[in-house]
Amino acid sequence: MAEDGKVHLEDLENRLKQAKSYLQLDAKRQELKKLDDATNQPGFWDDSNNAQKLSQQASALRNTLAQYERAVTLLADAQAAYELQMDEDALLIASELDALLNQVELSTWFSGEYDHGDAIVSINPGQGGLEAQDWADMLFKMYVRYAQNKKYKVEVLDAPAGEVVGIDSATFIVSGTDAYGLLRAESGTHRLVRISPTDEKKRRHTTFAGVEVLPVLPDDIEVQILDSELRIDVFRSSGPGGQSVNTTDSAVRITHLPTGTTVSCQNEKSQIQNRETAMKILRSRLFEIERAKREAEIAALRGEKTEASWGNQIRNYVLYPYQLIKDVRTGHETGNVDAVLEEGKLDSFIMAYHKWRVSSDV
Repeated sequence: MAEDGKVHLEDLENRLKQAKSYLQLDAKRQELKKLDDATNQPGFWDDSNNAQKLSQQASALRNTLAQYERAVTLLADAQAAYELQMDEDALLIASELDALLNQVELSTWFSGEYDHGDAIVSINPGQGGLEAQDWADMLFKMYVRYAQNKKYKVEVLDAPAGEVVGIDSATFIVSGTDAYGLLRAESGTHRLVRISPTDEKKRRHTTFAGVEVLPVLPDDIEVQILDSELRIDVFRSSGPGGQSVNTTDSAVRITHLPTGTTVSCQNEKSQIQNRETAMKILRSRLFEIERAKREAEIAALRGEKTEASWGNQIRNYVLYPYQLIKDVRTGHETGNVDAVLEEGKLDSFIMAYHKWRVSSDV
């Protein structure tokens, strides 16, 4: 690492000192103790909704404290390796510390009410026909891999297969600390340029898909939905290629007539469970619509809602004639397209977005 390695370690040490200041660790430890004491009280789980909420708060605090302690250990290990002239080890440890500090810093940028909670992600093909359906499927798999990399739980609610390739759409819930805060960086139109595998003449195609990211609302948030405003359709659940995976009409599609908002769910085994899950998603979508109306501005939770077509994309994925993924908003790019699309390595793009958002007050 030589002298530049020493400078890098000093920079990491300064970042860790700053983190200790803005994380307010003593206050977090006191708050965690209060929550743990409450958890041990008789009857704590009698109110399951409140108990779950407090447990999630305790988990988030415990995670933050563990991240800081891990960062302290990594810094000490990197400094020791540097002093022993174990440059390769020092570099590897410093790289891990840098990534961890990125996570810690990123989490502190999430000031939204629901940033630290779970996310509802929906993907819909845009312009491009069959190619767009295949592109939507590629994005779906990319986000599932990203969530798995983060050790997040993924619950697929609806992902009907396209008639020939890909998917008609996908809706899934990603559960984990900061899931919504992180994934809202992905909300918008994604553009793909490649040689289409469905084109016999091997021509280059440009296609689009729209990604929507919403927060999972706590149960205590009231959203008025009248039964008279709903149309509920039931149908048979289907798997890839349209094959039946259920012999009963358990899948549910709910349409909110005043707004035209439609939500489907076919993942659960019973019609009642699918309806409950679909209503959860509908609540989140209607909540956002009402917020946008009240504030008379672009919906703060989803970002700008635009048609999934040319000129509206937030990110370009070019696979031919060269390979490059570039975010239109931040300018961040990589030529390692397989790492992103195949392995779900999106952290650098998401980090770049939030740095840009904070500096731009987006």
